[in-house]
Amino acid sequence: MDKQPMPSPDIATGRLTQLELNHNFSDAHPPLTHEQALVEAERCFYCYDAPCIEACPTSIDIPRFIRAIATGNMQGSARTILDSNILGGSCARVCPTEILCEQKCVHNTLEEGRPVRIGQLQRHATDWQMEHGGQPFRRQPETGRRVAIVGAGPAGLACAHRLAMYGHDVVLYDRHAKAGGLNEYGVAAYKLSDDFAQKEVDFLLAIGGISVVGGKTLGVDFSVGELKSDYDAVFLSIGLTGVRQLELEGEALDGVQDAVSFIETLRSMPKTDVPVGRRVVVIGGGNTAVDAAVQARRLGAEEVTLVYRRGAENMSATAVEREWAQTNGVTVRLWASPVAIVQEEGALAGVEFARGSLNESGKPVYDADDRFFIPADMVLKAVGQIFCHDPISGEEIAIENGRIMVDADYRTSMKGVYAGGDCTPGEDLTVAAVRDGRDAAEAINAALSSAA
Repeated sequence: MDKQPMPSPDIATGRLTQLELNHNFSDAHPPLTHEQALVEAERCFYCYDAPCIEACPTSIDIPRFIRAIATGNMQGSARTILDSNILGGSCARVCPTEILCEQKCVHNTLEEGRPVRIGQLQRHATDWQMEHGGQPFRRQPETGRRVAIVGAGPAGLACAHRLAMYGHDVVLYDRHAKAGGLNEYGVAAYKLSDDFAQKEVDFLLAIGGISVVGGKTLGVDFSVGELKSDYDAVFLSIGLTGVRQLELEGEALDGVQDAVSFIETLRSMPKTDVPVGRRVVVIGGGNTAVDAAVQARRLGAEEVTLVYRRGAENMSATAVEREWAQTNGVTVRLWASPVAIVQEEGALAGVEFARGSLNESGKPVYDADDRFFIPADMVLKAVGQIFCHDPISGEEIAIENGRIMVDADYRTSMKGVYAGGDCTPGEDLTVAAVRDGRDAAEAINAALSSAA
């Protein structure tokens, strides 16, 4: 073991001044000026059969919206984006465009190797629409049909907007007081600063015909069966509400918590009231781990170490996210698996890890005799989220491999009930959830129209 554990029960609020916190949690990537956007838009080749479109889960016509920016047609640009992705503003901020549309940009094949900044151009256009153009969509005549949506995150919001556009009345239920889902409660504050998540919700709801009922939990306040009897269709977008555990003794100690809860607390309270350790260890290798680590550092933690059990190439966090963590003072340690949460006199002292490597067959192995210790007064677990099926247990909804099973039209095995987003198989990306909600709405509308 490299070091002997020393007790360090040091978790406190207000490590930084309000001025410092305002700076630390301001917009991480400032928007392009209009002049910068024009210059960047003119770099686009406006490819026919553009590969960037195929790489976008919502299939935004990227060359078209960029050409509109270049010609000064901001309203047309925004409309092109929002027709495909009504949450284009938040997706431009939080989606890993570097491994989606921008990775496929043909500029990558040229000597310069620098793709068009598609994400920032998308933000430029959607921000213009929200600031200058208002709600660009209008409802069709009311149909008299009512649809219940459980979960007011990206999938639920996208589904609600598309259904409202077709003239259906929609009621969005969510366990939180505010709509927005992960955009409101689960994304780093510096990615969606200035209350952008709620501004986008307000923009989306402006179409009319959508009611939001907060503070209501599926399986507690109502059941899927009850919704079925009261509505013409039901869409479930309940996400991944469970978190994986380390299965180590000491997880119940003060100072040990899941990273999702830490981020939600940070997003729900004044930053000065959020407690953070002086020495923080984050266990995990995804975007949630990076978001938790960087935000702990920006709250005033003196030492933050992100530890992942395998190599950088296996992390679900992108290279850009990993670099972001390191430039924010986070130490990243790889090939280390937690084996013990160390306590001294009943208080959290740190975490003991076993070093790992690949064996001859290419499988990861960990040496129980080669261990090291990282002192910590706060440990944040970010080892994965799981679908919690308790709210729909007893319903006729098939679950396989820990997700709700749906067909090509997002129908579950329960008649009249649809599902999409993270609770169904597929990529756990905001943009993929928007696509699911949008396409499920199309399927629901088709079914309601045929039954009319």
